[in-house]
Amino acid sequence: MKLEKIKNSFFINNKKKFSGKSIEKKDLENAFNFAFEMAFGKGYHRAIRSGGNEVRTPINIFRNTLQGKLAEIVVYNFFIKNKFICEKIDFSISEKGIWDDCDLIVNNKKISIKSAAYFSNLLLLETADWNSNGNYIPNITNKNSSNKYDYFIFVRIKPNTNSLFENGSEKEILRKEIYTQNWFFDIVGCCSLDTLIYVINKEYILPKNSLLNGKIKMDAENYYIQSGDLKNLNYLINEL
Repeated sequence: MKLEKIKNSFFINNKKKFSGKSIEKKDLENAFNFAFEMAFGKGYHRAIRSGGNEVRTPINIFRNTLQGKLAEIVVYNFFIKNKFICEKIDFSISEKGIWDDCDLIVNNKKISIKSAAYFSNLLLLETADWNSNGNYIPNITNKNSSNKYDYFIFVRIKPNTNSLFENGSEKEILRKEIYTQNWFFDIVGCCSLDTLIYVINKEYILPKNSLLNGKIKMDAENYYIQSGDLKNLNYLINEL
């Protein structure tokens, strides 16, 4: 289902309510250590999104990486709990020019995990990163990486990491703030590569500089899938 469009504004019309489950302290600690090293240590994350203009500061990279790694961890836990063969999460610190082949491999299927804040209702994929066949463009020229994913999973995290960490970037200050919060996750749903190709070819696009829900300005152009249009994880369990 496409977003409702009124001039330069796009409105969500198929939402899914957040139903949070607690994130365990050990998982939070693992995600924190990884995100800190990627943002302030030897790790590398691109400062500008594909097709975007906004330059991400190290603290913004930390926020985004923390959210993304928490999403990977809770999905991994889900598959292990359901007795699937799942490769362990990669916590290695990547330098510039090196990135993960994919987020998770489950029963030999490659899965991309996308994360957002708890109030989000869109799985977003930057249009500059994908071609019409659903290939992930940054990996096409990398012979050691796959450029196609079999499935996509959308996860929401509470609290919103972008609203935290205003008091500095020292490790213990950040760690202390993390543990003053109660953390929750919600695995919203999933879709297949075929769905992505459909979305690309049917131009489910949220344009750069457009307004989401009439107020949030988009920094980059994105393909989108509404949360209410994603399939339940029972679908993926049966597929795998």
